Amino acid sequence: MPNLRLLEVSGTPFEMGRQHAAAYPKEIQELTEDRLNLSSNKNWTGKELSRHEVLALGNACLPYHEAYAPELVAELRGMSHVTGLGLTELMILNGFTDFIDAIYSAEEKELRGLVGTNGNLKAPIPSPEFIPAHPAGDDCTAFIVSPDAATEGQGFLGQTWDMHETATPYLVLLRGQPEGGLRFLAFSIIGCIGMIGMNEAGIAIGINNLVAGDGRPGVTWPFVVRKVLAQDNLDDALACITTAQLAGGHNYLLADSTGRGYNVEAMASRYHLQEVKTGSLVHTNHCLIAQNVDVERARLPKSRASSETRLSRGEEMLNRGQLTLADLMTMTRDHSAVNGICVHPEEPFYLESCGAAIMRPATREFWAVWGRPCENEFEHFIV
Repeated sequence: MPNLRLLEVSGTPFEMGRQHAAAYPKEIQELTEDRLNLSSNKNWTGKELSRHEVLALGNACLPYHEAYAPELVAELRGMSHVTGLGLTELMILNGFTDFIDAIYSAEEKELRGLVGTNGNLKAPIPSPEFIPAHPAGDDCTAFIVSPDAATEGQGFLGQTWDMHETATPYLVLLRGQPEGGLRFLAFSIIGCIGMIGMNEAGIAIGINNLVAGDGRPGVTWPFVVRKVLAQDNLDDALACITTAQLAGGHNYLLADSTGRGYNVEAMASRYHLQEVKTGSLVHTNHCLIAQNVDVERARLPKSRASSETRLSRGEEMLNRGQLTLADLMTMTRDHSAVNGICVHPEEPFYLESCGAAIMRPATREFWAVWGRPCENEFEHFIV
């Protein structure tokens, strides 16, 4: 059974980024180049753009990240120092699925203004509504279990983590100790500052990607995740989502050590907040709130069916009574939905569950599995 890589980083933000990049410089360069190429691909973004145009829009997003979390931009500077990659390139690597929402919604006049009159702008830009979202950006089954719904009276937050199968070798668990900050564990891919996690104060966060048709220059979701993990209470963690100018769509699940929880279905221009006081909640990759559906990007029929059936199957499995950790692990391994909650790669898109995580904030325990959960065992960590 493969073990999940554990990378420990500590110190100033710059030093944490430097340590991260020093451990995996080649892999960060590979992943960044891959994400830049995909950002130029109309099958992902709805527009066939040059590298110059992609970086111009990335440059427009960077000031929002600087204003929102300068310490996390400093972490990217540490990575840049080792890899030679620019801050914009590293930001695109980190926030790729939000960044393509921003590209999708950008109008020709906006892109022309960003690159200048001498920029190599292609015209005409395809009308976005006729280009469905790429299924590889449409993934993950996430859940909150309140204390009253758990056998031992302690809540959980967890999810599968589904991406293109080529991402699986790059999975890493970050154990971070920021200078003067809170210790955290963050499930991630190499080069990304954090994508799912929990901190020593018992604040936990998980996500689902949503395909937004209202993307814009703004803050991408890994910055939101890490800023949440810097907070010592749920109200401040929630504000990290609700006060941000977001670049794209994600559903965020939050929980704390007392059993409080929230589900935030957030598009770039709007969000819907739901407190989870009792029972369980599951969310997948389509919007459930009418105001968000209004700005949701179209998807391919099988992709939509996967999200809908994973939601239905997850609700069925979570509503069976008092839940144990073993029940939740079983859920991540289930194959009853279209493509399964545990996704295996199929032609032509080759999505798979690259891993899964289950967190119990009351005890600061974190269970994570590398690769498809049905084929591998969860490992146990404590923040």
